[in-house]
Amino acid sequence: MTPSAPAYRRLSVEERRSQLLEAALSLFAHRAPEDVSLDDVAEVAGVSRPLVYRYFPGGKQQLYEAALRSAAEELQYCFDEPRVGPTPPRLARALDRYLAFVDEHDAGFSALLQGGSVVETSRTTAIVDGVRRTAAEHILSHLRATDPGPRLRMTVRTWITAVEAASLIWLDEGKQPPAQELRDWLVEQFFAMLTVTARRDARTAAIVAALSSPDA
Repeated sequence: MTPSAPAYRRLSVEERRSQLLEAALSLFAHRAPEDVSLDDVAEVAGVSRPLVYRYFPGGKQQLYEAALRSAAEELQYCFDEPRVGPTPPRLARALDRYLAFVDEHDAGFSALLQGGSVVETSRTTAIVDGVRRTAAEHILSHLRATDPGPRLRMTVRTWITAVEAASLIWLDEGKQPPAQELRDWLVEQFFAMLTVTARRDARTAAIVAALSSPDA
């Protein structure tokens, strides 16, 4: 007897949408958004172009924004580290996840942060800015900064900008130095920035003093 072919399983609406988003993310991870077409997404997903339009009637713009939101959710979790143990190792683990994301999404990450994409809008900019703000809130939480002043908030947000810039340069430099060295340098840079801010801000000085204790 000839073995029967596996039964075709019809995907649910949510499963199909997730499949298309996964296909789009795999393309946006390695190409600038303007270099990805709906035909490319359909080919990777193994579906027809009209089917992609059925789920994303707004075309590539809608698909890109949906894929960007999906990537943003993943990035936001990078800094969601349990508040247990000393702060520097916690920050290092968060950066490990962040740099792994950068490594995996490569060209797409560069296109996203450098801007200039033909599909960039105020909505996509807001999505990216939301990731930055969420990361800042996580870091302030790691510092146990319940009432951070403007200087401390500025320090944290400036460091996040530095992390993004360093990540882009890291990609441009062929991912050198190794990710672990980059991570350690960024952690050291963060605490150096805190120390400088502490000289001018009593709230930050109290946090730096607390971080010097064995349980920090």
